[in-house]
Amino acid sequence: MARAIWTGVITFGLVSVPVGLYTAVENHTVHFHQLQRGTSDRIRNRRVNERTGKEVRTDDIVKGYEAAEGEYVVIEPDELDEVAPGRSRTIDISDFVDLDEIDPVYFDRTYYIAPRGKDHTKVYGLLREALAEVGKAGIATFVMRGKQYLTALRADDKVLVLQTLHWADEVRDPGHELPELPSARAGKGKERDMAIQLIHALDAPWEPAKYHDTYQEKVRELVRAKAEGQEITAAEEAPEATNVVDLMEVLQGSLDRARGGKDGKDGRSGKSAKTGKDNKAATKSKAATKSELQELSKAELYQRATDENIEGRSKMNRDDLIDALSRAGRRGGKKSAA
Repeated sequence: MARAIWTGVITFGLVSVPVGLYTAVENHTVHFHQLQRGTSDRIRNRRVNERTGKEVRTDDIVKGYEAAEGEYVVIEPDELDEVAPGRSRTIDISDFVDLDEIDPVYFDRTYYIAPRGKDHTKVYGLLREALAEVGKAGIATFVMRGKQYLTALRADDKVLVLQTLHWADEVRDPGHELPELPSARAGKGKERDMAIQLIHALDAPWEPAKYHDTYQEKVRELVRAKAEGQEITAAEEAPEATNVVDLMEVLQGSLDRARGGKDGKDGRSGKSAKTGKDNKAATKSKAATKSELQELSKAELYQRATDENIEGRSKMNRDDLIDALSRAGRRGGKKSAA
């Protein structure tokens, strides 16, 4: 069983619950030792006095802030703890915000929160269920290992999850940092509609277990192959950048492959994928009933919505597209009858 890396209390209003903080993820990166080339001699890093060259014990190392060149203000570990009395053991929730309002760029590390003892499970469970019900996150600060963190406390299926956040002044403005940004015109026209169709065609439920760190797998294969004296296979080169002139052709090819796969079958319905003229003819056919629309993939629904010029289609989910197309079909039927 894992050990808590931090213990303290969560407070919201006048309510407090003792908790422990546990690491939620583990690193599976392949680790290497440093060796001197041509030998099996390990290379080790040591803390040495820059002036004398002698190694210094951990207990004899303190923190120093360079106030002027060569002049340091020495800070002891205990002094850092004293400037935040009490707060170093408190996760103090100051606000509750909508979870989807937090830009993902602010998220950093994830931890599990557990109650410390059975006596505190009721208050802990109350907070978890309340957060799950309203879909909000508690914004709080706390101190751990000499550093203050901004955090978002949210409800998971069974536990409370704490995610450390970057401070606002740590998040860079892309307008200032990036050399090139797309113009407003880049997100308009037929290319945009086809790019959206491609996204819909590749739409899938979130199943994290189906994704693998293939680079780490290749590293392990490399180690095994060299240990057994086998030949090493180099990885494929990265694809060349898409030429703007060929963009429509590349998008169409990508869309055809996503819809049909290698066997020419639609991955969702098992029906032959319609492309080119066949696809256009299908989308221009008479209005379909709601039950017929439910047979179509999201990509096909979006194509029909594009042909019908349905406003707001890019923000619609599959059910919204079906409803909008169904309404458009009824309106078209009434006009024909008139």
